[in-house]
Amino acid sequence: MDRIILASASPRRKLLLEWAEIPFDTMPSEADELIPDGMQVSEIPVFLASQKAALVRKKVSPGKVILAADTIVVLDQQMLGKPQDRADAIRMLSHLSGRVHQVITGVSLTNATKEILFAETTRVRFHTLTREGIEHYIDQYNPYDKAGAYAIQEWIGVTGIHSIDGDFYNVMGLPVSRVVQELKSF
Repeated sequence: MDRIILASASPRRKLLLEWAEIPFDTMPSEADELIPDGMQVSEIPVFLASQKAALVRKKVSPGKVILAADTIVVLDQQMLGKPQDRADAIRMLSHLSGRVHQVITGVSLTNATKEILFAETTRVRFHTLTREGIEHYIDQYNPYDKAGAYAIQEWIGVTGIHSIDGDFYNVMGLPVSRVVQELKSF
């Protein structure tokens, strides 16, 4: 497989591509992530992934395949982004406690002549989390760069998640198995 361009600085996405043995170079996108008014929450991650890929596509040779992704957490049809501060992270995790939410990752695979867009949704159920557990996680793991204020592969995922329905790696930020399948069309 030819090297692809990962339009992301995410250490989790890099790790997943390495695990899948997909050769890649990184070129983080500087897309502004502005969401058009009235856009359905479920459409946001694919829209943002496409925007990220489009910016990087302008900077590389036409044959290069670009992979861009965006992950959101959705609870009660409301998007939970990255927490602004400790209080915001506590608020988010308190809302997720004992409940089911969706993790949606939008993906764009593109080159100069082709674009494949898709979204993968995984349902996640947390056990009831204690305030002390939430504070421990935030203080020890600093989840400020993570949608919904958590990472499934860290302490809170290991101890606090009751169940998932869907792709585990999607919750980490990239449905890598589907990406591998879609890359075959390039």
